[in-house]
Amino acid sequence: MFIRKIGIDLGTTNTLVFIPKKGVVANEPSVVAVSAADRTVLAVGAEAKQMIGRTPDAIIALRPLKDGVIADYKITEAMLAYFINKGCGKIRFFKPEIMISVPAGVTSTERRAVIDAAIQAGAKAAYVVKEPVLAAIGANIPINEASGNMIVNIGGGTSEIAVISLGGIVAWSSVRVAGNKIDQAIVDYMHKEHGLEIGERTAENVKISIGSAVPVKDEETMEVRGRDILTGLPRTVKISTNEVAEAISEQLKEIVRAVKAVLQETPPELASDIMHKGMVLSGGGALLRNIDELLFKVTGVPCVRAKDPLLCVAKGTGVVLDNLNIYKRSIMSKK
Repeated sequence: MFIRKIGIDLGTTNTLVFIPKKGVVANEPSVVAVSAADRTVLAVGAEAKQMIGRTPDAIIALRPLKDGVIADYKITEAMLAYFINKGCGKIRFFKPEIMISVPAGVTSTERRAVIDAAIQAGAKAAYVVKEPVLAAIGANIPINEASGNMIVNIGGGTSEIAVISLGGIVAWSSVRVAGNKIDQAIVDYMHKEHGLEIGERTAENVKISIGSAVPVKDEETMEVRGRDILTGLPRTVKISTNEVAEAISEQLKEIVRAVKAVLQETPPELASDIMHKGMVLSGGGALLRNIDELLFKVTGVPCVRAKDPLLCVAKGTGVVLDNLNIYKRSIMSKK
């Protein structure tokens, strides 16, 4: 296979593989199933996610990334090798150059760990770029202009908010509250208010199907199945949109606080640009209903959802790979 460049959006929840001129070729959960005895990798991605909550004692389903950074180096390396093979095929004539997204608050040690894992997994060279920068590029924001652009990227493990001008980040905040914590809040709410134990996949389904960032007039309802805490038997409960909005309100407040903190740090000239253009929402969290309305109500800054918010970071990796010389100020390191 003659694929020389691959972009990887290495997310806490999902990993996307982008190949220039082909687009996104893989979008699978960042999950690895390993054997408990010797930590041999048994499955990666979608196949491994199917095992979460359903594995026998001999198999453990792990998420090797926590809050956007590597929590388990060896398992991350195995996962990267799997995604590189997805992009290039197992038989390849060249080692590819790889561009990987990292959180805005990444430390030099964490950055080095990502680069080393990519090299070990089969990359010729590895570059890392901060996630908000890639999300902005993928959302077609002209980041190299002398003008303020604000991106709010709500992923699975982290929410990253940044003001970008002249290809660099001027003000930013990263909070470890995003899709996963929102799902957990729904799990906790069902436990406390309805006495029902549900899994994270059910909670995610509730969020996607009827969730909203603010209470709504026309509520939707959904039947949720789980295990009764008192009897231990299966039970079904009906839950409404406004209950979900109440369940996730604390998590959303943290994201809103981070957005406000970034706006307060932004120089006046750039703040006026942002008021004029609005902030751009990307990442899976941008798909939560009415989150743009919530941010506008609290900050007074217009809020627009990027086209294909889930794919923004992956698309950004492709654009940067094709134009390395233009974006060299945004690229953090290479090996």
